[in-house]
Amino acid sequence: MILLKMQTRNPRRMLVAWKGNFFEGTLVFQNEFPMSLEFKSLHNGKFWLFTNIYAPCTPEGKRDFCEWFKDIQMLDDQDWIIVGDFNLMRTLDDRNRPGGDSSEMMLFNEAISALGIIEVPLRGKRFTWSNKQHPPLLERLDWFFTSVSWTLTYPNTTASTLVSEVSDDTPCLLQVETEIPRGNIFRFENYWMEHDQFMQVVNHGWSLPTFQTDSAKNLMAKLKNLRRVLKAWQKHISSLTANITNVKAVLSLMEILEEHRDLTVEEWNFKDLLSEKLLSLLHQQKSVLEVQRHH
Repeated sequence: MILLKMQTRNPRRMLVAWKGNFFEGTLVFQNEFPMSLEFKSLHNGKFWLFTNIYAPCTPEGKRDFCEWFKDIQMLDDQDWIIVGDFNLMRTLDDRNRPGGDSSEMMLFNEAISALGIIEVPLRGKRFTWSNKQHPPLLERLDWFFTSVSWTLTYPNTTASTLVSEVSDDTPCLLQVETEIPRGNIFRFENYWMEHDQFMQVVNHGWSLPTFQTDSAKNLMAKLKNLRRVLKAWQKHISSLTANITNVKAVLSLMEILEEHRDLTVEEWNFKDLLSEKLLSLLHQQKSVLEVQRHH
């Protein structure tokens, strides 16, 4: 899994992070526009190229970027994915209000056509940037492209929008389907330890009989009992993760509604309250993680 973080203030900066137990990554090219890395999958040994774009927002910078972008040399058999904040729109429909520079759109589309790359459709919201005003200006500035070879190798690549927590940019999730098997994993939630009933539940699960005489088998049986008890208990408590997910879902609906019409004052205030609630939940989640880390 790859995590992208883009700074929205000058100077433009990019951060690409990945899980070292899944991939090996090597920086192969970087200038003022992209950061390109070659990745090797530790699962199947396949190589692929990843380019993270952060284009300028000035008219001159956009033209320079399009000229550079158009001249990229891409091999026919290269599995390549290009993503990021291009600061460019492709059509007038990529903006919720009249405006936009059609000449910039033409330059951008010409570069895309010259490269022969394929756009990954974005699911969820139509726009990825907001000026956070009421009523807002919304634009689609983030794009996802792949080489033809990538499309053949990874045909089930999808992109979707997430909830914007604090930034004016909408975070996006790019998913690439693989054949890595997934087991039935028990997930321990750190915030459980902050619950008043946690130790009582643990003591109950640990004290259940195992009917094992061998010490190693007895320990394994106790751990299985504890896991079963914790899984049953967590279904009956308020899940911090579920609360965050639910608030994000409502916020996402409000953001989609905002793309089709201006929100009323009441709806705008409700959205603000949801944003504050989400930040509070995220802060609570961070506090729990920090407590766990210091133990």
